[in-house]
Amino acid sequence: MAGSTLGTLFRVSTWGESHGPAVGCVVDGCPPGVRIHLETIQADLDRRRPGQSKITTQRREGDEVEILSGLYEGVTTGTPIGMLVRNTDARSKDYNELKDLYRPSHADFTYQAKFGVRDHRGGGRASYREAIGRVAAGSIAGALLSQRCGTEIVGYVLQVADIRGQADLSTLTRDQVDANIVRCPEPEAAERMIAAIEAARKAGDSLGGIVEVAVRNVPVGLGEPVFDKLTADLAHALMSIPASRGFEIGEGFGSVLMRGSTHNDPFVLRAGQVRTASNHSGGIQGGISNGENIILRVAFKPTATIMQEQQTVTTSGEETTFKAKGRHDPCVLPRAVATVEAMVALVLADHYMRQTAYGNTENHAP
Repeated sequence: MAGSTLGTLFRVSTWGESHGPAVGCVVDGCPPGVRIHLETIQADLDRRRPGQSKITTQRREGDEVEILSGLYEGVTTGTPIGMLVRNTDARSKDYNELKDLYRPSHADFTYQAKFGVRDHRGGGRASYREAIGRVAAGSIAGALLSQRCGTEIVGYVLQVADIRGQADLSTLTRDQVDANIVRCPEPEAAERMIAAIEAARKAGDSLGGIVEVAVRNVPVGLGEPVFDKLTADLAHALMSIPASRGFEIGEGFGSVLMRGSTHNDPFVLRAGQVRTASNHSGGIQGGISNGENIILRVAFKPTATIMQEQQTVTTSGEETTFKAKGRHDPCVLPRAVATVEAMVALVLADHYMRQTAYGNTENHAP
């Protein structure tokens, strides 16, 4: 399918459907010599997999990754890396009634209108299971960035509905994020988020929220002028995640309430290196990384599948109502953290490879 590949030099193509035999990805352009640990990829996938807690879908998938190519003795060879995860707990019968109708706010109608055919089982290619390939590929990208640049990417659930937490993004660790099932490192806010998600599930409804990400030790100079700005490519990648509805970096939409005198980041010398005294820009200026932490946020809508009676239209053009069945997330946020981190890693890895193509490999983070 067109549109299933991301990147210029570091490229990933994902493939597979929710109720097909398997899903996976091909990573092309990863340089040789990157040490890859299978258990690290699996740990990343485990953070995205269904059935991990009482506030996620109860589909029981092990999501065990198989690496088919591109590695020799745990090191990348420079050839395409193929990865596969088999689907083992699909219940296609739960979707039988959906063959002849369009679910509100899903891709059913638009896929049918565009292609003239669609896989109604679990949403087919539009299912969140497609993100397995993103996360597996993002783990490869993260290894490249960590080993070549010392870059760290940490995301967490900042907000669920109107409940907002907080974190010290300069020191936040993955262990702190994963300390509870909602992946918010602030315990009091996390408890309230979990209670809200459980209440929404019991009501047959769903909630949205925001994932925030900090990227530390970012090489200076990542990003291209004009159309391939780092901000633009991050927005492109992150807004491709299912259920994403908003993207902002630095002060984001809050910057409209500021003046230039307060939003500008003054330059200072720190240990003889050019830095900024503040970071309202979120680590990117002129579309190019400046070496400060990249701070960004992605907003997600409430899950479209809800267990309430809804109005819709059949494929034959008749108005009707239906009530969803099956196993679904009442809130995508806890599982979305891994996908957001992965997409950030893929974009940064691609721009790192593009920067090294200039022959300028010295612009690492101060």
